[in-house]
Amino acid sequence: MSTTQNTSSNGNLPDEALHDPISKSLEKNELILRNTFKSCYDIVFRRIQIFGQINTLLVYLDGLVDTKALDNILLKPWMLETPRPGLGELIAVDLILEQQLVSIAKTKTTETIGDIVQSILSANVVILSDGLSHAVIAELKGFEQRAVEEPANETTIRGPREGFTENINVNTSLVRRKIQSTKLKMESMTVGNLSKTTIVIAYIEGIAKDSIVEEVRKRISRIQIDTVLGGNFIEEFIEDHPFTIFPQVQNTERPDIVASCLAERKVAIFIDGTPFTLIVPCSLWNAFQSADDYYERFLYATLIRWLRMVLIITSLFLPSLYVAITTFHPQLLPTNFLLSITSAREGVPFPAVIEAFLMEFVFEGLREAGIRMPRPTGSAVSIVGALVIGQAAVQAGIVSAPMVIVVSLTGIASLISPRYNMGVAFRMLRFPMLLFSGMFGLYGVTMASLFLLIHLTNLESFGVPYLSPIAPLSRTELKDVLIRAPRWNMHTIPLSGNTQNHLRIPKGQKPGGNQGDEA
Repeated sequence: MSTTQNTSSNGNLPDEALHDPISKSLEKNELILRNTFKSCYDIVFRRIQIFGQINTLLVYLDGLVDTKALDNILLKPWMLETPRPGLGELIAVDLILEQQLVSIAKTKTTETIGDIVQSILSANVVILSDGLSHAVIAELKGFEQRAVEEPANETTIRGPREGFTENINVNTSLVRRKIQSTKLKMESMTVGNLSKTTIVIAYIEGIAKDSIVEEVRKRISRIQIDTVLGGNFIEEFIEDHPFTIFPQVQNTERPDIVASCLAERKVAIFIDGTPFTLIVPCSLWNAFQSADDYYERFLYATLIRWLRMVLIITSLFLPSLYVAITTFHPQLLPTNFLLSITSAREGVPFPAVIEAFLMEFVFEGLREAGIRMPRPTGSAVSIVGALVIGQAAVQAGIVSAPMVIVVSLTGIASLISPRYNMGVAFRMLRFPMLLFSGMFGLYGVTMASLFLLIHLTNLESFGVPYLSPIAPLSRTELKDVLIRAPRWNMHTIPLSGNTQNHLRIPKGQKPGGNQGDEA
C-alpha cells in the first residue's frame, strides 16, 4: 500500500471534460483526476491491489475522511487476503459492494468524471478499478466537529440543553428525535457554484401550508451565488422586503424551537456549515417570545412577556420622549421634577437632542466593543467604560445626569429582546425617533410612530402579514401573542386563519380532573 500526493504539472481539466464517461484504463482516469486536482495538496491518491490481483485506485480528501475505518475495516482485508483463483477484474465492483463496503458505508456507482470530482469534494472516497468503466463512491466522512452543547445566546432555565452544530446531519437528526413522524419531510438542495452547500427544507406534511413550502423551494432554487457560508447568505435572497430594518426570517440554534415552529405550520431551512436554522414565515411578535415561555407556567410566562413588551417599547420611546418634553413641552412635567432637570442641565453646552445622540452613540460603541473583545475582558471594558465615561462626562459638564440615567435605562431595556436581530431593529429605530422628537417635539414622535405603524402593516413574510394575528385580527390565535394561554386552551394551530380545521388539542381537554367528554 502506498500513499502519494497530487504532483501533476499539467493544467486543470476543462469543465466540458467533467461530463466525459469514465475510461476502462485506470492510468487514464488517474491522469484526468490529477490534472483536475492540480496544486491540491490535500487530495490523496492510494494505489492498492485487491486480493493481490485487481489494480485499484482510491482518491479522497485528507482530513475529511475516516482513515481509521478506511484502513482497518476496508483496506487491510483486501490487502491481507490471499489471491483467489479465477478472479476476474470485471467483478471487482461487485466484490467491493457485496463485501466490506456495504457493511460500513453507504455506497453508489457512477460513470462520469464530474460525479467523481464532486464526490471527492464532498468528503467521499472514490474507488476506481482497472478494466471497469464505472467507479464506486463510499461515504466515509470523518472530520472533527463541535459537540452538541447549549446555545450561548438562547439559554433557558427549564428547557433542553442541546443546540445545533455546524453539521447539517446532526441538526436534522436532533429535530427528528423530537418529531418522530413520517409526515416530517426534509428535502435536500444544493446552493453555491463553488461551495456546493447542502440546504435542507423541513416541514410537516399536512400541517405546513403548501403555498409557503412551494414558495420556499422556488426562492432558494433561484439563488445564484458562488459561496454560502452562513444563514444570512440565504436570508437576504429569500426575504420579501430587503430594505426594511425588521427581520422577516427567524433564526435559532435550538432544536425545540424548530420543532415547535414546524408544528405551527412553518418551514425550517437547515444550512450545512452553520448552527443557525432559518424559520419562515416570521412576525413582529417573535421579538417578545422566548423558549422559556413554554417551559414555565402560563401565568409567569404571561407576566414576563408583558415585561418584555413594556421594556422594548421603553427602549424605543424613552430618549425621544425625554428630549421632546424637556425641549418643547416642559409644562407637562411637575414643577419640582422640572426644576431638578433644569438645574442638572445648567451649564451643559449642547441641546438635549445632541446630548442624547452623543450618549447613545457612546453607549452603542461600548456595547459593540464588549462583544468584539475577548470574553474575559469584554464585559469588564463595557461596564467600567460606561461607569467611567458617564461619571466623567457629568462632572465635566458635557452631559447632564438625567440624560445618563435615561440612556442607561434605554440600553438595559433594549437587551431584553430574546431575538438579537429584533433587538437590533429597535436599537436602530431610536435614532430617527430622536431626530423627529428634536425637530417637532411630541408631534414628531407621534408622526414617526404613525410612519412606523404604516410600515409594519405593509410588511409581509412569505405572504403572511407581519403583524398577524393582530392585523388582520384572528381571535383564535391571540392566545399566544400578547399573553401565553394555558396549553389546554390553545386548540388551533397558528396561521390557520379563522377556521377550526386545524386543531392541535381537542376542545374538551381540561386540566386535572376536569377532563371533558367532547373531542
